[in-house]
Amino acid sequence: MKTTILSVVLLAFLATTEAEIGMGVLMIWPTARSTALAGAMTALADEADATYFNPAGLAFQTTARADVNHAYWLPGEYRGVYYGSAAGGAPTHLPFLRDHKAFIAGSLTYLDLGEMDIINYQGEYLGHASVWRGAAAAHVATMLTNQLGAGVSLKAARSVHEWSYYDIWPPEPPSGLEQGGNATTVAADVGLTYRPSSRVSLGLAVANLGSHISYRPDYDEPYVADLPRMARLGLCWTPVDDRHFRLNLMPELDKVLVGMFRDTTGTKTLGRKLKEELRDVWKAAGIEATAFNIVSFRLGYFEDLTNQRGGLVFEQEDETYHYGVYDVLVRKNLGRFKSIGLCWGFGFGSDKLRFDVSSDAAIYDFPTSNWKFTLVSNDLAGLAGGLR
Repeated sequence: MKTTILSVVLLAFLATTEAEIGMGVLMIWPTARSTALAGAMTALADEADATYFNPAGLAFQTTARADVNHAYWLPGEYRGVYYGSAAGGAPTHLPFLRDHKAFIAGSLTYLDLGEMDIINYQGEYLGHASVWRGAAAAHVATMLTNQLGAGVSLKAARSVHEWSYYDIWPPEPPSGLEQGGNATTVAADVGLTYRPSSRVSLGLAVANLGSHISYRPDYDEPYVADLPRMARLGLCWTPVDDRHFRLNLMPELDKVLVGMFRDTTGTKTLGRKLKEELRDVWKAAGIEATAFNIVSFRLGYFEDLTNQRGGLVFEQEDETYHYGVYDVLVRKNLGRFKSIGLCWGFGFGSDKLRFDVSSDAAIYDFPTSNWKFTLVSNDLAGLAGGLR
């Protein structure tokens, strides 16, 4: 099983394509906690949202747990768009795993873009479109050794962009997010988590391995997009962990695998390609401080320089530029410092029931609130017993 998982990971790293990315809903951080930590959750993965970041984290979980999430997604840019997700699972025994304990879980993801008017270049109203994206997934994880866990996810993803005048396709999708149209596809995630001690954890995961998405399949020239394949590598170090206080420090690197090493001009050297791919990596770091297992404060740093999100933002001649930490250390005359791509949030409650709030508004250039809210339980049996 170890060889199979590692082979899949290596193949995913070598995959290249010229297609664009579709089903961007699969790239949204699902929970308030993970958003506050800038998505640096691949190594920790100690709650139900491991189903998104690294299914191998489920292997170390010993109680039934679940979360429910809600957010108005980028309200400063898109009105009436909301995001919702839920995940939950429990430890169990599976016959085909023999003496190995397992954890099984399920998750749902939904992004509702509402109904949108279709207007042509002449300003004429052509109808309206009902637009949403969603996914349903099943997850299973098990311990390979006392320190190494492995997990697999299988998901079905659906994009719906129903036109009231179905024979009309405007040159630009009214969602403003990605190409529209109806499409269904399946994908898989694989992950490994290694915990050499109670204070250190390493996580590696590859998400959204699957076929292309074909939008408008009834058209002579359907639009084809790629799933947002991603590789995640994270570390979690817990320097303090006692009954009064716990501190988690989590650096992480995430890489979108779609279009790696693509050279449309045919003029790039290997060194330049490698430099561009390294710059394209999402860099994140999160810090979480929890007191008395009741209240948590979280802060995350995020930089996605390719898409101009987060990082260290400078202004020069009325233009805004996003730079990474490395740029600031080695380059000069970047301009006037403007902002930094920080995420933040807090949580209050217990293992039975906790309420989390977060915002990642600061990683975007446009003004938005982007609050996310989560109810999470890491002890569903205890919660159910308390409600009786």
